Amino acid sequence: MQEQRTASVTESAPPTNLARDIALYTVVRLAMLLAVVAVLALCGVPLLVAAAVSVVVVMPLSMVVFGGLRRRVATGMVHRARRREQLRAELRGERGQSDDQD
Repeated sequence: MQEQRTASVTESAPPTNLARDIALYTVVRLAMLLAVVAVLALCGVPLLVAAAVSVVVVMPLSMVVFGGLRRRVATGMVHRARRREQLRAELRGERGQSDDQD
């Protein structure tokens, strides 16, 4: 029974590595931030103002530009949370209840 439960969890696992996706999303957002800061600084905007404006501009822009990667990270986090809850239920001795929730 437990082998079936473990097999069903591994079969529904996302095909990507969550840590790698989070790191990649962070790096590309920081790169976009630095690029916008550089463009604004080249246009003569003071560095502190350019940084503040870049944070405001890059936040929604990265959600649109990197939407697929953001969704992959969110899906991986949801999967990890479900897996953690399933393991906690098994440790509490609640067999089969976590399978019925899905």
